[in-house]
Parts: sequence; structure tokens; C-alpha cells
Amino acid sequence: MKEKNNVKVIPLGGLGEIGKNIAAIEYGDEIIVIDCGLSFPDTEMYGVDIVIPDVTYLVENKERVKGFFITHGHEDHIGALPYVLRNLNVPVYGTRLTLGLIESKLEEHKILDVCDLRSVEAGDTIELDKLKVEFIRTNHSIADSCAIAVHTPQGVIVHTGDFKVDFTPIDKKRIDLQRLAQLGKKGVLLLMADSTNALTEGYTMSESAVGETLDDLFGKAKGRVIVATFASNIHRMQQIINSSLKYKRKVAFSGRSMEKISEVAKNLGYLDIPDGLLVDLANINSCADNEITIVTTGSQGEPMSALTRIANSTHKHISIKNDDTVIISATAIPGNEKSVSKIINDLTKKGAKVICKSITAIHVSGHACREELKLMHSLLKPKYFAPVHGELRHLMSHKELAEGLGQDSRNIFILENGDVLSLSRRKAKIEGRVHSGKVMIDGLGIGDVGNIVIRDRKSLSQDGIISIIFVIEKESKMVVSGPDVITRGFVYVRDSEGLLTEIRDLASDSIERCISKKIYQWSKLKNEVRNEVGEFVYQKTKRKPIIVPIIMEV
Repeated sequence: MKEKNNVKVIPLGGLGEIGKNIAAIEYGDEIIVIDCGLSFPDTEMYGVDIVIPDVTYLVENKERVKGFFITHGHEDHIGALPYVLRNLNVPVYGTRLTLGLIESKLEEHKILDVCDLRSVEAGDTIELDKLKVEFIRTNHSIADSCAIAVHTPQGVIVHTGDFKVDFTPIDKKRIDLQRLAQLGKKGVLLLMADSTNALTEGYTMSESAVGETLDDLFGKAKGRVIVATFASNIHRMQQIINSSLKYKRKVAFSGRSMEKISEVAKNLGYLDIPDGLLVDLANINSCADNEITIVTTGSQGEPMSALTRIANSTHKHISIKNDDTVIISATAIPGNEKSVSKIINDLTKKGAKVICKSITAIHVSGHACREELKLMHSLLKPKYFAPVHGELRHLMSHKELAEGLGQDSRNIFILENGDVLSLSRRKAKIEGRVHSGKVMIDGLGIGDVGNIVIRDRKSLSQDGIISIIFVIEKESKMVVSGPDVITRGFVYVRDSEGLLTEIRDLASDSIERCISKKIYQWSKLKNEVRNEVGEFVYQKTKRKPIIVPIIMEV
């Protein structure tokens, strides 16, 4: 039997996957939502731009949703907001930099004026009717990151967000271990903790370690320094600026997201750029090569990114020179290794000296490794634990870590998106499921690309398309023209005229046979042609192109 007074935790994304992070916490007539992120399409999602979580459950219960509470400003935690807020316009709470980045996205989507953004600081608590939501400072690879503690009548739920433990952060704002310890002392009902680096032993290096490496590389560079990094890594950007200042270099930003985020961070005071340091990208040739630093997007080998265009010699303002030093200050996300490797090879071929993590310590993770995770568990001492943010192997590794610290395996829950975890002070159990899933964004279309469309796009990419066009006289039902056979992505016409003639003859016989049997419905005519030609083509080529019969009536 369902307990009415239980608190319910409902992850709608971010479990069993990287990205698309979103979780709902529900008590009585109140629902609060932690994060609302996107993920990027995998190789099987042909033509899809981004993927967002399916929030049908939240929309169906929107009168109970009290707000989105955002842990930090990375795309996998805020990227879906411009799409979700159209149907679920509730307050969005976040720290200043996080809201600054959200504002920029909402403005781009032309919905900023109708959205309710509410700024908070680490340490603030938002009080609702029965729930209290507390923001607790953490460290991550973006400034202003927070964990969130939800105070419910059944106990405290702590969601770490993405975090690491950095004792020497660039902005001097350390993770609030004291507050976490206080919560642990009072008692934590449930911990939901970042599992991204649960497979990695030891500790994550401090961001400040990258600054020392940058100084060393800048000191050795003879020509221009081109640094590719994540646009959202404000601390990394600050260290690049600091090294540029030290070696008397001007700085230019390349890439739309890099320019936009650096402007937001500078305006909010999170990025310290002295007057006169920045130079417009179009004017970089007015500086000597050893007096310029270019900070660019493209560390993941994205096809249209600035670094890719530089490597392909298609960038409007930047061409590689022999003395250029290119620093890729990021680790390739799983799946991007080939793209990054290709860029490195292309840049090296053009004469650049390429520095990446495999050569020197030019990047550190923003996620806690196993020893930091142990610290978080030891401070909070949760009664129940649900690992979040990661694929199944990450979640299972985090479960094993918690068991090693003495957590009862019966109190650890490996959840899936859509599961409803019902909690009370006495017990916890998975109590059914709600609707969840993926919504694919393609251009301006939201959710209009589904599995059938993706299947067709896959077929088109693998086997091509055959269009068979007939013209039928309306009164006599006789074929007066055609069939014409047009192919794309199937065979090279000049070399396959015999095959196309056979297809044309077969299609003609098929439609004449139907007409002789007085079958005049277009759907039946098309199906007959499609089936006969499809079977013939497969026997001849072992391919399954999409076959599109087109009938015109005159």
C-alpha cells in the first residue's frame, strides 16, 4: 500500500547515462525539481541536435511543481530549461553565475521575459510549505556550484550535484565540508551522489595544478598559444588569462559559446580580465605571434567548432603557423576520442606543436574520485543511498564503494529513470514508475523526431532511397507516363543502368497487374510496387533501400 506521508524521489534523467540530469522530489502536494539538463545525441541518432528529458509527469502535475533548483551551470544540468519552461513555467532558483548562463539561453530562445529566475547564494534556504531547499557550496569545474539539501518531514535528502573536493580552488571558495558534517551529525535520510568518477581511484587534482602547467607551457612557447577548453570552465579560462598576463600576451576568444560565456562571467565578476587585455579575433594579426593567446572551443572535436575549423583550414581568421602551440585542455568524453585524435593529427600535420593531457597535466576532472566520495559518505552517514549521474557501471561501482564503508546493501538503490523511490524514517522501497524517456530536438522541432524517423534516417544513411514515379490518366486508369526511377545513395547510376532498367520493368509490370485486377486504391498500388521492388532489390544487392512509389493523376 502506498504511504501518503512518504517522501518520493523520482529521477527523470541522468541514470544509466551521461547527461540529461533531472530529479523530482515530492512530498504531499509539493514537488521540487533538481536540475534540468540535456545530453548530446549518440551516433545512432541521425540528424538530432540534442536530447532532453521527457517531463510529461511534471507537466501533468504542474500545479504541484514549486520550482527548479539548479546545482550549477553546465549544459547537462541547465540545457533543457528553454524547452521545458515553455510548458512548465515555474520559478528557477540558482546562484548568480548559474542564472547568468540560464538567462543567456532563455534570451536566445526569446522567452526570458516570461520566466521567473530567482538568485540565491550558497548557504541560502528556500522555504516552501512543507519542504525547505538549502544550497551548499561545493567545488566543480564551473564556479558557483552547489549541493542541495532538501529538508522534508521524513528527513534530509542531500543531492551533491557534480562535485569534487578542492582545497586550493581558483576563486578561494572551498567546499563547505563543515555544513555537510553538521547535516551528517543530525542525520541524513538519503544521499544522492555524483558517480562520474566512481571507477577512478585516489583524489581529483586541484584546478590550481593546471595553472602551473600553463605557466610552464606559455614560458616555452615561441609563437602563438591556442588553448582549447570547455567554454563553461571559468576557472580554467582565468588561469589562461593569468598566464597570458604573466607573459605579456593579448587574449582573443574564438567560438560562439566561448565569447558568450566569457562575457557573462566577466559582467558578473567571475572572470577578472584587465582593461586592454582582450583583442578582437579579427585583429589578431596586428599583434606579434609571441604576444597573442587564442582561447577557443572545440576540445571535443565537435564538427563545427572553432578548433575543428582551424584544423581544417576553414576558419575565417586563424590559420596554423609553424611556431603555434596548441593546448587541448580537456579530456575526450567517451565517444569523442576519434574526433579529437583526428584534430590532433591535422594540427600536427600543419606544423603546430600540440599539447594534450596524455603529454602533460593540462586538465583535471571536475568530479570526485573514490577517496573524495568516501569522504562525502563518511561526513553525511546517510541511512539510504542512491548513486546518480552516471552509466550503470559507474552506479554499481559507487554502490560497491558505499558497501565497503559499511552501508547495508539493502539500503542502497540502483534506480532507473522513472523509478519512484518512496522513503520514510522507517523504510524505503521502489514503488512503481512514472513516464520518462527522451525527447529529441532537431532544428526547431521538439519531439517530432521519434524512433520511426530515426529508423528511416538510418536506412537512408546505409542503403539510400529509390523513388518510382508513375503518371495515371484519371478516367481510363491507364499508365500514361513512367515509371521513372530516381535513386539517391543507392547505386551510381552510370554503372548500374541494367539494374535500374530491371527495377523499372518490374515496377511497370506490378502496377499494370494491379490495374488489370481493378485495384485502383493508391495505398494498395504503392504497397504492391514497394514489396515487389524491395524483394527484388534485396535479392540482387542484399540492400534494403527505402522505396518510395509516387503516383500522380492527370
